[in-house]
This record gives sequence, C-alpha cells and structure tokens, in this order.
Amino acid sequence: MSQDTKKKNSAKAAFDLIKPNLNKDSVLGIGTGSTTNFFIEELNSADIDIKGAVCSSISTEKNLNSSIKVLGLNEVHSIDFYIDGADEFNDRFELIKGGGGALTREKILAYSSLKFICIVDDSKHTDLLGKFPLPIEVLEIARSAISREIMKMGGKPVYRNGFITDNGNQIIDVHKFPIKVPFELEEKLNNIPGVVENGIFSNRKADVIINAKEQGIDILEL
Repeated sequence: MSQDTKKKNSAKAAFDLIKPNLNKDSVLGIGTGSTTNFFIEELNSADIDIKGAVCSSISTEKNLNSSIKVLGLNEVHSIDFYIDGADEFNDRFELIKGGGGALTREKILAYSSLKFICIVDDSKHTDLLGKFPLPIEVLEIARSAISREIMKMGGKPVYRNGFITDNGNQIIDVHKFPIKVPFELEEKLNNIPGVVENGIFSNRKADVIINAKEQGIDILEL
C-alpha cells in the first residue's frame, strides 16, 4: 500500500468520524499539508451543510470549493473539529508540525478547537520526537540571534531559504535537536525573543490520532 493511499484512508476515516456530528452551526478547522488535502477532497465531494471552515493557510482556503464558506477565527466562537496532519507523533499524542510552514496558524486553530483530530500514517510514528527537523517561525531581524541560541541548546538550525510564511515571517528548521521533554522545550523556545512559534505540539496535543497502516485504521484517543 502506497503512502498516499494510507493518507487518503486516514483522511476518509476522519471525515466518517465527524460527519454524524456536523450540522448547519458546525465550524471546522482545517490544517495544511498533503494528508489534509485528502480530507479536503472528502469535504468538497460531500453533500453537507455547515457554517463554514477556518483554514490554517491561504493554500488550504484555495483548495476548498465554493460550497464551504471560509471563515476567519475572529468570526466564530470556537472550532468544533480541527483536522490536520503531523510530521511526527508519539505515544503521548505529542506532535511535530510545520513541515508545510503553517505551524503558527495551525497551533492557534488547535488551541481554539474543542477536538483536535490528527490524521497520519504509521511512517509518522516515533518513540522520541526530533528525527523530523523541528520548524520554528521567527522574525527576520532575530533569525541569526535565535539560531545561535538554538546551537547552544544542541540543535543544528538551518534557514529555510526562499520561504516566507503567510504571516510574513521566516522559518528555521532545527536538525538533530534532542527533544527529551517536549513540553519543556516548547515553552523554552517560545521564550526566546523573536520566536513567533515552534512546531512542538505538546501543550496542546492531539485529542484523537487516526493512524493508517497496512492492516487498516487505528483510531486512538487520549
């Protein structure tokens, strides 16, 4: 089974899970990335009546068809279901996200959601977060200073050349970062002046992980 097939299966399982709970007042949050795009395909082809969707990126907004109203987070009280992928997940439902560069908006939507459903395939599972480079969104003026601090912490920062986030900022991808206690490192990084947000999702972890494997779908809940 190809990885794309697993991604599609995970996305379909997420849609099947939430569909019975959707109504005309429902607000969805939709993340960014290849797995999430398969969820958008399911949403676009379904005949459902919801209030609308809050998106974590401009690209996600463009992928939604005209039948789904795009809402701003300031327009809604909360998000009923936030659907997004991950670059890594562990058994504690902690994640690394941000390979697509939308980590700040993704974390904002996750925090604003009543239920965060993470759609992944088994290649994303790890015992210790950090094999996937950790993305950090930074203000341009502080990029080099932040990189020096990260090097002191044991990471190898690499500037994501030519990439600008939807917020107008830059990304540093940190390789070989020892993420032994994700919760502590998430807060420590965000206390460095000039860091907008980092891709560790530990403070607000996933509520549900839908993991697609060769043998089928595992729906894991905290």
